[in-house]
Amino acid sequence: MLFLYSLGLRLYALLLRLVAPFVPKAAHWVAGRQNLLTHIQTALRGETAPLAWFHCASLGEFEQGRPLMEAYAAQYPQHKIVLTFFSPSGYEVRQNWPGAAYVFYLPLDTASNARIFLDAVRPRLAVFVKYEFWYYYLTELHRRQVPTISVSAIFRPEQNFFKPWGGFFRRILARFTHIFTQNDESVRLLRQAGLTQASKAGDTRFDTVVRTAAAPPRPLPLVEAFVQDGAPVFIIGSSWPEDLPVLTPLLRQYAQQLRFIVAPMKSAKPTCGWWSRPCWGRWCGTHRLM
Repeated sequence: MLFLYSLGLRLYALLLRLVAPFVPKAAHWVAGRQNLLTHIQTALRGETAPLAWFHCASLGEFEQGRPLMEAYAAQYPQHKIVLTFFSPSGYEVRQNWPGAAYVFYLPLDTASNARIFLDAVRPRLAVFVKYEFWYYYLTELHRRQVPTISVSAIFRPEQNFFKPWGGFFRRILARFTHIFTQNDESVRLLRQAGLTQASKAGDTRFDTVVRTAAAPPRPLPLVEAFVQDGAPVFIIGSSWPEDLPVLTPLLRQYAQQLRFIVAPMKSAKPTCGWWSRPCWGRWCGTHRLM
């Protein structure tokens, strides 16, 4: 299974290189990993402060990990945070986030990459947010006895971890010092699989939402111009194409009474001339149903 895991990752990297000339996100992924380990080694050379490594797959996971990183920095001001991303959608947006001393792409999960990366970072603590389960990194962290935590994790019965053939995947989870889950069901599944180092801590995104709600509102001139007639606004956030058949009757029924702002999960959509953001074409609340 380890051979298939490694082969799958290398094929994935090869595929991204092949499509990079045609897919901007793949191009960012490939370009960001050019001479990456050398860049990390150079950036961290001479660093003497204790380092904590936080890894997020993408932007959504960053928002889940952000309250923890900020709390860690407040409690351990003498430490510095190394933040890594797997996806360009996280790195490109947060590469200059001031809460982290260093922000990098995560090198591909191989035995040599894990050793070189951890030799450079020398983390006192490693935190993986939600879905990130990389065999070689976790194995090397375990071998070095670095406390390694998974936060905001959530599990479902159909995942490979809980299948009769899922021993390899369960061994990956066993490398964590502790797994903090979003719900009781995830804890139950892990313990049934023999993974007892788990407890429920909830979803850290709620911390971000509460803090954002309490902060002074930011002016949004484009939104203010759009709703200047005082009509109520209905905001649909992080919508997927599959949501739209369910939402369409609502959009049609209240097209004259409400103003709709649709924020799609995926951005590879035509740009709406009115809202100047990706939209869902004829179903865009700000494009067609003003």
